[in-house]
Amino acid sequence: MRQSLIAGNWKMNGGREANAALVGRIAGGLAERPGAEVLVCPPAVYLESVARLIQGTAIRLGAQNLSEQEKPGAFTGEIHGAMLSEAGCEYVIVGHSERRALYGDTDAAVARKFKTAQALGLTPILCVGETLEQREQDQTEAVLQRQLGAVLELCGVESLARAVVAYEPVWAIGTGRTATPRQAQAAHAFLRAQVGARDARIAAALRVLYGGSVNAGNAGTLFAEPDVDGGLVGGASLKADEFLAICAAAQAQLPKS
Repeated sequence: MRQSLIAGNWKMNGGREANAALVGRIAGGLAERPGAEVLVCPPAVYLESVARLIQGTAIRLGAQNLSEQEKPGAFTGEIHGAMLSEAGCEYVIVGHSERRALYGDTDAAVARKFKTAQALGLTPILCVGETLEQREQDQTEAVLQRQLGAVLELCGVESLARAVVAYEPVWAIGTGRTATPRQAQAAHAFLRAQVGARDARIAAALRVLYGGSVNAGNAGTLFAEPDVDGGLVGGASLKADEFLAICAAAQAQLPKS
């Protein structure tokens, strides 16, 4: 059975006072709503302070990125995965479209980060997705196959038993546009099938999240699709009421299998 997961990616936003207020409201709203797993991913400088804020709550902690290096060393500006674990992280996002587009994270680099995350005890949330141009050229499946395939080839299908995949159509991130439930379901089903071709059991248990302008208005219809297991939420995760409504939409769904 697959438990829904809602992951809030705060991106480069936040501040100590704002974080405390946001976490407090989210934690309070989740107190009597068991069901979906809830995760927040603040900027690295706030990980330890947010870890303290979420102690004793249902909220888990994740990071937005990590170094692909398995050993610490002379890599100025990078963050080693063991540092994230020590700060309280259980999850880490790898391959977010902004990292791929703005900072040059290639498929191979993302696969190495995925491998390193697992080697250091973190659960990677692997982001994959196509641009608008690629979708209009009917390349969606080819892009997803290539991005997921890089991880499968380096780490093996068994690695997906300890990971999460997030489908994030690049054309829907921060644009206000959202994939229709049908479009999201098609992409999620394709990703699950790619894993299922190698191991049906792992594919059935794999959580595949949708990320692309998820909000309180569209979360319910997206999460109702059989292969959509929650969301990787951007801007809406910075608004407590909006984020709680998204969590409630996920919690309304029975565990999927």
